[in-house]
Amino acid sequence: MARRKRRNYTPKFKADAARLVITGAKTVAEVVKEFDLTETALREWIKRAKADEGAGPPDALTTAERAELIELRKRLKRVEMERDILKKATAFFAKENA
Repeated sequence: MARRKRRNYTPKFKADAARLVITGAKTVAEVVKEFDLTETALREWIKRAKADEGAGPPDALTTAERAELIELRKRLKRVEMERDILKKATAFFAKENA
């Protein structure tokens, strides 16, 4: 089976597709067929929409929390790189002055 080309959808489109299933207006299969989506992607959008509404599992991250987590991980990586550079510089100058 050939792989699909990765497609990007707007957050509004994702929310609208998930809302159709959550409200019971359509089934997952109907939405998948109508909008030519993968079932896995739609189910993930539904799970995230429920988490944003507070109806998901207690450990599920909301979209805002997910974005904050990504930003914090980027900042942590940068700070660790800066720390490593300073460690190497300190060792270099300590060796040079000894």
